[in-house]
Amino acid sequence: MTTSSPILVTGATGRHGGTGAYLVRRLREEGHDVRVLARTHSDRTTALTALGAEVVIGDLHDRRTIVPALDGIEQVYFTYPIDAGVIPAAANYAAAVREAGTAPRTIVMSMGPAHPGHLSDRGRDQWLAEEVLQWAGLDLLVLRVAAAFHENIPALHGRSIDDDGVIRNCFGDATVAWINGRDAGELAVAALLHPERFTGPIHYAPGAEELSHTDIATILTEELRRPVRFEPISADDWHREIVELSTSEHAGVVNPDMAGHITAVALQVSRQGPSRPADADVLTRLIGRPPTTFREYVRTDVRPRQGEAAR
Repeated sequence: MTTSSPILVTGATGRHGGTGAYLVRRLREEGHDVRVLARTHSDRTTALTALGAEVVIGDLHDRRTIVPALDGIEQVYFTYPIDAGVIPAAANYAAAVREAGTAPRTIVMSMGPAHPGHLSDRGRDQWLAEEVLQWAGLDLLVLRVAAAFHENIPALHGRSIDDDGVIRNCFGDATVAWINGRDAGELAVAALLHPERFTGPIHYAPGAEELSHTDIATILTEELRRPVRFEPISADDWHREIVELSTSEHAGVVNPDMAGHITAVALQVSRQGPSRPADADVLTRLIGRPPTTFREYVRTDVRPRQGEAAR
């Protein structure tokens, strides 16, 4: 799809998976103008400006700031962090679209747990936010990515891997569908530029592979050349660990609200398995290239950082 108007991107300064910033860079590489909605100026918005993006200050919780950001916009990428507030954010966005008198095609980056009956509060909230967007009559494509990000491993377990050589959580022996954050970003690129690859209004995008956390520990052991093991713990114990991590690592991507979400996801996966099977062939057709495996991610992203830390 070609358009002469900018593409509005929300969530471009988010840190979980780096998907938004990756999307901005790829859209610019493809020759598209990009407008970024950000709450404040920061080092991240400076980096986005250096890519050639236009940064406008606004907040998905303030409809008044969204309306001007929509001026001249024909496509929007809408996403929200794993945190409370996605329902009013969706309502504000829908109201702003109606007030602006525009009809942009909106790509929503969603998640597999977006379901009215999921154990996760955030999963149920995400589902309801998407219902709000549909009730508003928007031109909508919801990308429900049915996989966990590779980046979850260093975010949630990096400290325990470094300190104790252990991954602790309540997934048990269950396999998990996995996707790289950049591949999730590539899904958004494809949805914006190649809509013919997707069915709507809701499209379930699969992960690239299925691995248990024992498999993850084995790959880390082989690639980092030091022992890493998986230790199953209770949901309550892991919840406490995530909350403690979120309060002690203020520069990290983990927030206290993620604790309830991720432990609920783990419990559901441990009982029922992945919500959708991974399928590298389908993902390849959607993003136009082979997806990144977890082993490749460790080699290109985790191992270099480990080496830098050692120096």
